[in-house]
Order: sequence, then C-alpha cells, then structure tokens
Amino acid sequence: MASRLLLKFLLQVGVLLFILESANSQGLQVGFYKKTCPSVEAVVRKTTAKFIQKAPSLAAPLLRIHFHDCFVRGCDGSVLINSTATNQAEKSAIPNLTLRGFQVIDAVKAEVEKACPGIVSCADILALVARDVVNLSMGPTWQVPTGRRDGRISLASEALANLPPPFFNITELKASFQQKGLSVKDLVVLSGAHTIGIGHCTSFDNRIYNFTGKGDVDPSMDPNYVTRLRALCPEGNVTDFVQMDPGSSKIFDTHYYKVVAKRRGLFQSDAALLDDNETKIYIGLQINSNNPSFFSDFGVSMVKMGNISVLTGNAGEIRKNCAVIN
Repeated sequence: MASRLLLKFLLQVGVLLFILESANSQGLQVGFYKKTCPSVEAVVRKTTAKFIQKAPSLAAPLLRIHFHDCFVRGCDGSVLINSTATNQAEKSAIPNLTLRGFQVIDAVKAEVEKACPGIVSCADILALVARDVVNLSMGPTWQVPTGRRDGRISLASEALANLPPPFFNITELKASFQQKGLSVKDLVVLSGAHTIGIGHCTSFDNRIYNFTGKGDVDPSMDPNYVTRLRALCPEGNVTDFVQMDPGSSKIFDTHYYKVVAKRRGLFQSDAALLDDNETKIYIGLQINSNNPSFFSDFGVSMVKMGNISVLTGNAGEIRKNCAVIN
C-alpha cells in the first residue's frame, strides 16, 4: 500500500514538473520577474485582495476573464482590449458581454506600473489575479509561470468561434478543449471553477422552458431543481441570475461536483460531465473521497491552460494600458 501511494505521489509530481517544463520551453518560468520586478506577485495579491474583501462575488468573473482570454488567441491579454471605431474587439462578442471585473485588472496594472514601469504584461497579471482570487475564495494556490507578452489583435468574431458555449454537449466540449491542448481531465477539473459565481437566466432558460422547441424541459435535469429555477427565472427574464453552486457560490470547494452528481448542474455543459466515463468517474472521486484531489488538480490544469499559445520573447508587447494597444 505504501509503495502504491509513493508511486501515485511521484506520478503527480512528474505531471506537474512536465507541465512546468513545457511552460519553460515556451519562455514562461516561475519567478520570471525575480530581477526585473521582484515585488510583482505581492503587489498583485494585495491589490486584488482589497477588491475581493469588499466584493467577494468578483472572484468568479476575474477567473472567467482569464479563461476567456486563453481560449481566444492564447493567453495574451487580448480579451482586455477595448473596441474602436474600426474594430470590434473580443469584449464585444456575445459570450463576453457578461464579463465583469475589468476595473480590478486596471487597478492592479496601475499599481504594478508604479512599482515596475513597462515590465509586467497584462496577460501575466490576468494569470496571477486568477490564481489569487481562487485562493482568496478559500481555494488552492499554485505557482504561476510568467513571461507572457501582450497581443495586439482582438477580434469579436474569434471569441465567438473559440469559446465553448454553455449548451455544448460532451463531444463538443471535449473537442473544444482538445483543440487547445487540454485533456478530458482538464475539462472536468476546470469545469470545477463553477463552484463559485453566478449564471444568467438567459444561459440556461431553454433547459427549463423550451428544451427542444416544444415547450419541454431538459430530461437530464432534476425536476425539483427545474421548479426552483423557474421561480428564480420567470420565462423571458433577461436580467436575473442564480448561483451556479447554490449555497456555496463564494467558497471554492468540491461542492460543485455534488451538485452535478444530483443532476443539478446549471448549464448543459455541466450536465454533460455525466455523459462521459472519465469525467463521471472523476466527479465520483471528488465527492466520495476523504482526500479529494481537486485542489491540486486545479492548479495543474490552470498552469496548463495558462500556457496556451503564449507570446514570449520579442513577440507582442508590454501594454501600458491593458485596454489599449500601445
């Protein structure tokens, strides 16, 4: 038994080292700013914490911004760029219209610029803020490889084409993640981010009112949960929202997986995790284990996601204002 546990530990360490080495091979490394901006992580955390202490509900949107950035053009900060008279940027795409928390990124960037002008990219700030909001929500922490550069291109059309929508089935989800170099395990682990935050009624109302266009309900959803959601989201409601993980939406924990297992996942993409053996087994392990692996797994998957198509070296730029190309 002891040898089996040791082997499992060594394999987990090996996976993490492989991911970190992969990040390093593309120019990312833990402590990238050790000489040029040694205080960057402390500044990012302190500034982020001020916002989260006042408004804990900002944690999920800030984590979501990083995800939406990485899935479009890679983790290059392009989701932060404002539209102009001649260009509809990613912010203008339908999936990004509900993103919140840009003011936090702007505030963090301003403080980092005071400490180290022109050194730290907005893309790296996004990755560090994502880590910190999870930890500040009673979740795990992990080492974030840095060294990303900021992209100069941001197109609304690319956001619409690359971001997996909440109505994707398991086949579509797996394909979407695979295109980004992410595994099925990464899919179920990163979906666990839905343990914090809210979902807008418009993102799931078809499941409770008109699933197939015949005024029916999604049969995969617990009927009692449907009743509750109908009370919270009257038909045609376009402004209200509900907690994705009821009763635990501000605490980063494994409760989301219990919700999904009870057929109460808010989105079709949540419910879809029960339609694949690997994702279903993972859910069972997290809710039935005395020592669930979700926290350590989440850090590993976030490092992997944060390495998608990064710009390094002389590519891109270090943006002075995260919302505007230099």
